[in-house]
Amino acid sequence: MAAMFARIDRELPRLSGLVNNAGVVDLPARVDEMDAARLQRMFAINVFGSFFCAREALRRMSTKHGGRGGAIVNISSAAARLGSPNQYVDYAAAKGAIDTFTVGLAREVATEGVRVNAIRPGIIETGIHASGGLPDRVKQMAPLVPMQRAGSADEVAQAIVWLLSDAASYTTGAILDVSGGR
Repeated sequence: MAAMFARIDRELPRLSGLVNNAGVVDLPARVDEMDAARLQRMFAINVFGSFFCAREALRRMSTKHGGRGGAIVNISSAAARLGSPNQYVDYAAAKGAIDTFTVGLAREVATEGVRVNAIRPGIIETGIHASGGLPDRVKQMAPLVPMQRAGSADEVAQAIVWLLSDAASYTTGAILDVSGGR
């Protein structure tokens, strides 16, 4: 992580925004079937990766460290509210941690020019479910969404762009559901 941010420092303009978009699932399983390796991987990627990236971004953006401020958008999941029983309780728990991390960090750095918010996508047309062994999950779940369709990555991206922008200058600690009403 430190090497990645050092490269950003060398090759890009001063950092003003971070999108923490870490997310993996595993094969569907009940909690009593999950081993330690699965849980360690799930939290290492979905939670610890976001913490480490935020730490490095804060060292560059926070006025406490000589920065000019900025915005962090963490990507959570509607699973954090729904629990994902019999499939991805571990993923849902990791994304629940992201929700808590978002609120706590937002309050921690509010006076340092850094806003911290999160997006909770719902059923979105991406490859994440195929990587977890359920390539047809989006198609199967779409009828359960009040809008009767899956969302697109572009729809999630538009919410992220708004939270990173000056148009959201008084928004921090918010968790925005982009889930078609689910």
